[in-house]
Amino acid sequence: MLFCIPNTDLMKFIYCLIVCSLFACQGTTESNETTPLSEEDILSEDTFTFDKYDSLLAKEYGADKYGMKSYVMAFLKDGDVEPKDSIHKIELQAAHIANIDRLAQEGKLLVAGPFLGGAKGKLRGIYIFDTPSIDSARKYTSTDPAIQYGSLSMRLVQWYGSAAITGIPDIHNKIEKQRP
Repeated sequence: MLFCIPNTDLMKFIYCLIVCSLFACQGTTESNETTPLSEEDILSEDTFTFDKYDSLLAKEYGADKYGMKSYVMAFLKDGDVEPKDSIHKIELQAAHIANIDRLAQEGKLLVAGPFLGGAKGKLRGIYIFDTPSIDSARKYTSTDPAIQYGSLSMRLVQWYGSAAITGIPDIHNKIEKQRP
């Protein structure tokens, strides 16, 4: 299960994965190629194939021919409602984590984690849902007790990233020694 992961090395890895995926999806205006590709080369299915391509793994992860797929990323922010007291804040956080665990066990949530050192009103964390549908992700987030209470708010955006992210929960389960 992936939930609020305090391991900063893992958070740095996930951040780098997200940033690299974003940059990989953007075209550049410069090229190191000395010979431009022809239209025939560009349209050819095997122009950019790789020796290590695993069609079974690509199918398992739902990858397109670029090794990518669509997700919905949720950005969590502070909500408008403060918990009543410290006990309520702890209970709400525990319910929030339990909901994250449930969504991860159901295969709906691939990545979740807090941003570190955030200030009031700033981004608090992210979710990456294994769905291309904003409506589905909205249904998933509506089950979060912190969202329901109003102590967290959420912005949902579609995102196109590496299908390998689908494998993170299995890997995380193998390296998680202790829960926070």
